[in-house]
Amino acid sequence: MFDRLLAYLDSIQARDPAPRSRWEVLLYPGVLAVGLHRLAHWLFQARLYFLARLVNHFSRWLTAIDIHPGARIGRNLFIDHGFTVIGETAEIGNDVTIYQCVTLGGTNPANGKGGKRHPTVRDGVIIGSGAQIIGPITLGERARIGANAVVTDDVPNGATMIGLKARSTLVPAEEWLREFIPYGTPCDEPCEEIGANGAGRMAELERQVADLRAELDQLRAGGGEPARRSGTDS
Repeated sequence: MFDRLLAYLDSIQARDPAPRSRWEVLLYPGVLAVGLHRLAHWLFQARLYFLARLVNHFSRWLTAIDIHPGARIGRNLFIDHGFTVIGETAEIGNDVTIYQCVTLGGTNPANGKGGKRHPTVRDGVIIGSGAQIIGPITLGERARIGANAVVTDDVPNGATMIGLKARSTLVPAEEWLREFIPYGTPCDEPCEEIGANGAGRMAELERQVADLRAELDQLRAGGGEPARRSGTDS
């Protein structure tokens, strides 16, 4: 049990550069919420529904994360910052990362019927801030859901989904095989290059400006007739 706890804390440190020690990770609201959910889920399976809900409400008050006692959660779930809602029939695999303000919600909330209503999240999925995953759909292994995306259809393995309603970015397979993409949102250029004061991007913009100036000088040197404004005679 202790070894599994250490492995869990290490898995979070591998995905988050902020904590300086395992002890600090123990104070994360997502870690506390998952720990309390384990107890609530055990009570739920024992049909002690009131006690399960009581633990759930205490956890929500303490962490601002609402995980229904019936939800099934695998190993090494990392909920970063909190304010997340996970519904009763949601199923979450191993090594999943969920950022703040995410909802794993259900369909037909007013018909009073049970059954599978919430998403299934496979191993290694990353869900960005504010994403809304709605209905009994499946997010395939190592899928990436961008910030504020709304997903209502199944997501293939390794796909990156963005937008409202979410659409695939058609990222090549070699891209999604990378170890980890923070917030599930890939950049247009390598993040390491951007981090160095944007030097690479700035150099590219300066090169483009220089090319435009060269073209403008060539046009001026050609001595062509100056362009006229639309709707004028001069």
